[in-house]
Amino acid sequence: MQNPGMKAGGPPDGGYGWVVVTSAFFIMGLTTGVLKNFGLFFLEIQNHFGVLTSTTSWVTSTMIVMFHLGAPVASVLSMHCTQRAVIMMGGLLTASGMILASLDLSLPWMYLSIGVLQGLGLSFSWLPANSIVSHYFLKWRPIAYAIASSGECVFAMVFSPFFQWLIEVYTWQGALLIIGSLQLNICVCGALMRPLESKPHNPTKPNKDNHQDSKAADDPMPKKLSFQWTLLRKPEFLLYILFAIFAAAGFFIPPLFVVPYATSLGLKNYWAASILSVLALADLLGRLACGWLANLRLVRNLQLLTMVVTMLGVVLLLLPIGKDYSVLLVFSSLYGFLFGCVVAIHVMSIVDIVGLEGFDSGLGLFMLFRSIGGFIGPPAAGWLVDLDKDFGACFYLSGLVLIISGVFVVLVDRLVERKKASPSDTELEATQAFAYKMGVKLVVSESNCK
Repeated sequence: MQNPGMKAGGPPDGGYGWVVVTSAFFIMGLTTGVLKNFGLFFLEIQNHFGVLTSTTSWVTSTMIVMFHLGAPVASVLSMHCTQRAVIMMGGLLTASGMILASLDLSLPWMYLSIGVLQGLGLSFSWLPANSIVSHYFLKWRPIAYAIASSGECVFAMVFSPFFQWLIEVYTWQGALLIIGSLQLNICVCGALMRPLESKPHNPTKPNKDNHQDSKAADDPMPKKLSFQWTLLRKPEFLLYILFAIFAAAGFFIPPLFVVPYATSLGLKNYWAASILSVLALADLLGRLACGWLANLRLVRNLQLLTMVVTMLGVVLLLLPIGKDYSVLLVFSSLYGFLFGCVVAIHVMSIVDIVGLEGFDSGLGLFMLFRSIGGFIGPPAAGWLVDLDKDFGACFYLSGLVLIISGVFVVLVDRLVERKKASPSDTELEATQAFAYKMGVKLVVSESNCK
């Protein structure tokens, strides 16, 4: 029997899909929303163990590494199990990491609990949540993904003062215990991620052959998909991976250096820190606005991505012009808004490149290779700041690599459109075979394929 919310031959595009979007909204907040605010614990952990800054930074670095490296594993598990099962597994890993870290045994214990367990849990929760939203929507996919991803921004704004209050009242160990308990709600959200029915509903006349076909269609053991490593053979997907590497190198630089840059201009700590709150709000508005714009289908997603990522690079190149709070706040708001626009469409654009059937594998590979840029970008920016003795250098680097990443998106868009204009040999063979069965002679000339 067909899923009541499932349209024949396609995603539901509504109905229970909005429950899935709401669940994904909370999952984003309880994963990447927590990750964005984990810096509040940095000095507490460093002072407690009495170690160097570089030693303490391995806690966060390990978590980011595992978050990206776990993406292909999460994709494979989603294909062989369900997104629901993987998300619930991720919720258990995430909560276990925080709760075990609150025991405060040693710094290596923090590497294992927060770094490995929390990082893997974030990956196992975040990636399947993005995946299932894309499977539930077609027409409304841009706005659905924008709403789901905005959970990261909303929770980031709320968690910043909330985490600081928890640390002051219950110490950082107690705060980690409470946060871990909150992250158990990821399992609840995962339980709401109802898998879609994969078999189509094709009513036919009840004859012998159709009866056998019906038995095969009702087989409770559906065919399992395998991870599509062959996507790496697609030139357009390889170019999109290059976009991911360069873009990630620029993404992680501004949030790390905008507050130190503001402090170096003489702003007080309170005013410097308030820039991050404005960034989060602008990020939220950007995700919703770009999701709505993409849903209008005025331009292709890849064209829209090219425009916003290029403008983002230009804004970062101009950001060091700001020498007082008001000007810096304007450029930071523009950065946050455009960053939200990029985040709203850069993941769902994978569907335009590899199709919905290759999305899970494509997203896993995208995340895996994106980690390269995330690891190289911030250290390279820090090295430039030490060399030039000016925080403006890091924003120049960030803006430059983001503009370069936009060039790769242009190339991807051209390749995708060229493939749409000229059908592949496989498609022609399938068309000819169908025509032969129907008793129609089909002649295709080379000129018609160009």
